[in-house]
Amino acid sequence: MSQSVRKNLKSTEAASVLLAEDITVAFGGFVAVKGMNLKLHAHDLHFLIGPNGAGKTTMLDVICGKTKPLSGTVRLNDGTELTRLKEHQIVRKGVGRKFQAPSIFGGLTVQENLALAAESQRSPLRTLRIPRYGKISAAMERVIQQIGLQDRVYTRAGALSHGEKQWLEIGMLLLQEPRVLLLDEPVAGMTDEETHKTGRLLQDIAQERSVVVVEHDMEFVREYAAKVTVMHEGKLLKEGTMAEVQEDPRVAEVYLGKRRDDHAVIATN
Repeated sequence: MSQSVRKNLKSTEAASVLLAEDITVAFGGFVAVKGMNLKLHAHDLHFLIGPNGAGKTTMLDVICGKTKPLSGTVRLNDGTELTRLKEHQIVRKGVGRKFQAPSIFGGLTVQENLALAAESQRSPLRTLRIPRYGKISAAMERVIQQIGLQDRVYTRAGALSHGEKQWLEIGMLLLQEPRVLLLDEPVAGMTDEETHKTGRLLQDIAQERSVVVVEHDMEFVREYAAKVTVMHEGKLLKEGTMAEVQEDPRVAEVYLGKRRDDHAVIATN
């Protein structure tokens, strides 16, 4: 590699928080992702959309280490190559992942779930010794306020509403201090009020870190996305603002199944 190429690569990586390049993933004979690129900048609230089977969740799986790509690289801006690391190592590098179904401890309180998340970054032995109704740290208090569960601190997680469970898990991830937060359909199954609260929460989180959201709710995407990447058949189809995506006839054709001459329907459906 020439010195100029190295310089350009370093400049490109420095301009982004995370850079995924030429990602290809195959499951047996099926190629789920084909040469996909994704660049995430600081404070991005970046939505990844597309029809079912487009490869969106697989891209999140590659970034967090759940799935290893056939080829391609995922680099943080410090040069760390994530595809060489295991899932727990990637978490410690500052990449947090939330799956669609909440992963919380229903028999424990909100406070205890958050305490477990906070201590998991330190010592497994300390985690086992977390006192019931123990002291709430300043970091925990800040997260509790951020996710809006200040009135539910001592409620068992299993008794929370669906939306509250989602916010609790997001709070658990925030206590691990990620630089990049990956969320898979965070508003699925939520009420309208919970959906809007989640959108505002994600905007707030993006003030301090970068967020990637896989989402099918187009109304939610239109209201809260700062940047949108559209995938189709494992490839990048379109990237830009929501307005730019809506105006692209290819998006209407492959994502909504519309003809090129009536693509404006994406703005109202």
